[in-house]
Amino acid sequence: MSTTTAPSKVREWPCYIAGKPLTTGRWLDVHYPYNGELAGRVAMAGRADLEAAIAGTHLPKEPLTRYRRYEILETARRLLGERTEQFANLIRSESGLCIRETRYEVGRAQDVLQFAAIESLKDDGQIFSCDISPQGKARKIFTLREPLQLVAAITPFNHPLNQVAHKVAPAVAAGAPMILKPSHKTPLSAIAFVELLYEAGLPQHLLSVIIGPRDEVTTPLVQHDKVELVTITSSVNAGKQVAKTAGYKKLCLELGGNSELIVLDDADMEMAVELAAEGCYRNSGQRCTAVKRLLIHEKILDEFTEKFVAKTKEYICGDPADPKTKVGTVIDEEAAIYLERVYKQAVKEGAKLLYGGRREGALLEPTVIGNVPRYTEMVCEESFGPLAPIMSIRDVDDAIELANATAFGLSSGVVTNNLDSAIRLVKGIRTGTVNINAVPGYRIESSPFGGVKDSGLGIKEGVIESIKYMTNVKTFSLPW
Repeated sequence: MSTTTAPSKVREWPCYIAGKPLTTGRWLDVHYPYNGELAGRVAMAGRADLEAAIAGTHLPKEPLTRYRRYEILETARRLLGERTEQFANLIRSESGLCIRETRYEVGRAQDVLQFAAIESLKDDGQIFSCDISPQGKARKIFTLREPLQLVAAITPFNHPLNQVAHKVAPAVAAGAPMILKPSHKTPLSAIAFVELLYEAGLPQHLLSVIIGPRDEVTTPLVQHDKVELVTITSSVNAGKQVAKTAGYKKLCLELGGNSELIVLDDADMEMAVELAAEGCYRNSGQRCTAVKRLLIHEKILDEFTEKFVAKTKEYICGDPADPKTKVGTVIDEEAAIYLERVYKQAVKEGAKLLYGGRREGALLEPTVIGNVPRYTEMVCEESFGPLAPIMSIRDVDDAIELANATAFGLSSGVVTNNLDSAIRLVKGIRTGTVNINAVPGYRIESSPFGGVKDSGLGIKEGVIESIKYMTNVKTFSLPW
């Protein structure tokens, strides 16, 4: 990606400042990671544009009714379904993800819209009787939720549409105004989604989308006094920087992960192999909940490894537009070079390359590495790509110790048929999620989701939880 001032034949996408399209002399070029072709260009905003967005994105004097919020979200869901191929190819063109993944992502974003629409119709109040103690009175306390004045949302490159939907749809359901700052690497899907919401009837003063230099846009947005919440899905470093600079406001930090899939010796082998492959290679391994470490019981290590390598060969890596492709590119060549370096470093430290490893530009084959040392960078840090490091464990206690021996705490998966072992692992692993006989990332779009340690502060995402933190609880009481 680069910034230019020259005209282009590809679509030039505006930022939207409270619905007003912004076209400037500065443009951000977005390239297709597979072949480097120009996928689109985005008008870049500056500090004055940010201030205009903050001034223009505001709560209306007459808030949208719950039913109107439902109508907007449900209309957006329908429109998105009608344009599945259009959005799927847009995501592919800016991210390099294969078409099977991008179609799936569009479906997930439709779920987010549907669940947010459902939540917008629900009452959010509680009633407390005050005469339940000797000190009480004949009164009742009522609660209601009021939307925040302004939310800032920062989204990552790895799910260019679904992560945006997870920020924007709950804000619409809550009635909270939002300024969206998508990733510079994948801004096109976000802008298209904002346009779709406008078309669905969302008042434009409730949503802006802006791209610009960090010091002119991102940092001032995070610091701005009128912003009451910053919700960010990003890397650990970016999240911690936001926490340092945001000041006195709500924060939701959904950061990195180093998720393990633990396979015990009583596991269903076919299930374990299938979950491992899907966990390691879906979305080119670029998910915060992707399987980054395969912790396999020593008694079944050889059998698992043999079957897993055979399964990996089914994950064709190549042209993202080809429906037969199962693994597209990672986000750019720089990311692929990093992944190549860390697996080769592991090999130098005693690991064994069992399959894959070939790189061409931003394409990196699904790569299986056995006998991986517990201290190597590839498994101590987050390796955001289609790497499958296999590590041996002795028993449940060893699995818990190794699972927790990382700065991250987002999600875990366990494959076992032993209920006692499953419960010990659920209780022993310090993560936000532990899934039994499922990949670490299994969820539905409305369920709570988030991590601890360097994966986040324990604040959960998911449609229901997001609506909660985009609102404030007000109580009032009446004689009763």
